[in-house]
Amino acid sequence: MSTRKPTPSSTDETGATKRAAKDPSSVERDQQPERLEDCRRCALWSRATQAVGGVGPKHAPMMMVGEQPGDREDLQGMPFVGPAGQLLDDALQEAGVARRDVYVTNAVKHFKWEPRGKRRMHKTPAQREIDACRYWLERELASVEPRVLVALGATALKSILEDRDARLQAVVGKVLEHGGRHVVPTYHPSFALRAPDEATRHRAYAAIVAALREAGMLAQREAARKSNK
Repeated sequence: MSTRKPTPSSTDETGATKRAAKDPSSVERDQQPERLEDCRRCALWSRATQAVGGVGPKHAPMMMVGEQPGDREDLQGMPFVGPAGQLLDDALQEAGVARRDVYVTNAVKHFKWEPRGKRRMHKTPAQREIDACRYWLERELASVEPRVLVALGATALKSILEDRDARLQAVVGKVLEHGGRHVVPTYHPSFALRAPDEATRHRAYAAIVAALREAGMLAQREAARKSNK
């Protein structure tokens, strides 16, 4: 479901101004588009370079759901290709899970940001934006049919569980059940990157590895069960 547009040569203020020039009032909350690039269900499209869909095997038993594309993902049109993606790759390798076997996506498909000098800084999506983009996650779930979902962070957890009151800290380290699927909540890789001290970074990274290892084992179990039917 990944979509591509020409990549701008820089993220300077001129490029940001051109993106912001798109009419943000063009929002159709009840829209049901067939193509992700045509989505106007919330206003985030107006300042993003492009929508970033999920990537991975057509019927992967395991799906990882993050929050939203970052600056680099917005420019390249692929999920988890920035620093958080590198940490995620390291965690997957340590957990014994091959990224090529996993479908990777985000709860929100457009990069939400605010300017800070010449940089575009991440801004957490609002609940209305999470709700609007649930349309696309539902389509991905129906298409890929994963048996195991890894919720990377609070935004992903709220979207997966369809619960705006979901609290990540209360369920890290647990396996939940929702919609006939296993849900394994853990921290977003960017949390480990931004942690204020080494001890917190280590704990967060260890929790991510443990969650991926658990999810990988569940996915293997579900795949074996399916093949034995």
